[in-house]
Order: sequence, then C-alpha cells, then structure tokens
Amino acid sequence: MRTSSNPAFKNLPKGGGYANFNYGQPAGAFGTEGQATTAPQQTGRPLSIDDIVTKTATTLAITIGTGAATYIIGGAASWGLALPAALVGFVLALANIFKKKVSPALVIAYAAVEGVFLGAVSHLFATMVNPGIIMQAIAGTMGVFAAMLVVYKTGAIRVTPKLTKWVIGAAAGAVTLMLVNLVAGFFVEGGLGIRDGGPLAIGFSLLCIGIAAFVFLLDFDEADRAIKSGVDARFSWYIAFSLMVTLVWLYLEILRLLSYLQSD
Repeated sequence: MRTSSNPAFKNLPKGGGYANFNYGQPAGAFGTEGQATTAPQQTGRPLSIDDIVTKTATTLAITIGTGAATYIIGGAASWGLALPAALVGFVLALANIFKKKVSPALVIAYAAVEGVFLGAVSHLFATMVNPGIIMQAIAGTMGVFAAMLVVYKTGAIRVTPKLTKWVIGAAAGAVTLMLVNLVAGFFVEGGLGIRDGGPLAIGFSLLCIGIAAFVFLLDFDEADRAIKSGVDARFSWYIAFSLMVTLVWLYLEILRLLSYLQSD
C-alpha cells in the first residue's frame, strides 16, 4: 500500500506499479485495491502515456506563455501581480485537489495563474540579481526533471513504500519549516534564517531541491500506476497538474539558490 506525496493523486489505487509507462494496460483494476470511489469512472478510452505527455505539455506551454508575458511587462506590474497571483494560484490548487471530478478548466486556470506568478517573481529576481539567473533556473529545473525521469525509467532508484514515506515526511517537514519561518519573521528579523541568503539558507534550498527531485519519482510512479489501472484518459489533467505543482516548487527553489550564490 502506498500513497503519493502529491495530493492530486489521492484518488489513485494503492496497488503496485513500477517503471513501465506501458500502453494497453488492462482496465478494470480501478477500485479493486484501495476502493478509490471518487476517482474518474471509465467512460471513454483508458489513459495512455500520450495523454499525460500532451496534457503536461499543454499546461507547461500555458504557464510559460503567461509567465513570459508577465516578465516582459515587468516594472511595477511585477510587484503588483506576484502576491495576488500566488493567492489565486493557491486557491486554484486547492480546488483541483479537492474537486471530485476532473476539471480541465481548473487545471488550465492554475497553469495560467502560476505563469503570472512565476513571471512576476522571475522579473523581481532578474532585477535584484541579474537577468541571466532566469535561464539558469529554467535550465536547472528541466535538468533535474530529465535526470529524475531517467533515474525512474532505468530503475536506478525504486519507488518503495519506505522511500515514499521518507519523501512525504521530508516534504511535509520542509513545508512546516517554511511556515514557521514565515511566522517567526513577524517577530524576529530573518525568521529562522532559512531564507536570508546565509549558509543555512543555502543548505535549506539544496535540501528542498533534493526533496522536489524525489517527489518527481513518486509522481512518475503514480502516473505509471494510473496507466496500469486503466483509468479514464481525462485523469491525465490531474497528472499534469501534479507535475506542474512539483515543477513550480523546484523552479522557485533553484531560483532562490542561484540568487544566494550570485548576490553581492
């Protein structure tokens, strides 16, 4: 029995599944293990890897498009759009997670708003550090994603229940520290010191990057099991959303790390 670190996968069956991303997996397994009663019912063709790639590429293209537009606008708009976009993106993320039926519109809206947020944040970092930091962060994010996909596909690291528990625990711990640091910042300058650019902040960003990389392994495994379970092709939107959540977190952490290393 295994659960994902990504809540968007909460409706997947809890059976096994490993490193295949195969076509033509037998349908009908959904609900036999884990009783995933709220998962999308099989009303059309079963999910395939092509569905996942297409929907992920679509959401990524939307994010890049709105992000590039926001970045180009720049100026005061970056300061004015960052926080509202972050809040709206958070609400849309919760809506995607807790909505019982797959909603492509919500996933697309999340991708668009996150693009605005990332574009605004990227412009701020480019202004405060240097413009080259953005392409470095994008390259780093894509590099980590590709590397972990190779690791998963080759079976270099197996996604076991023990590994899953460790990754989920580490991710939860990192998020908790971020929240505690945010609250502490209201009372002590710099909070816990995990975001002030010092050695502790560098170490924390490296830790978060490592955790996000391992979350990709769990995401790939969940997508693999969804294909094997024969769920409806519409579920590919959920998978695309989940991968986008991890990509956004990874990009922000790499951007932060680069800013620490390149700041005067």
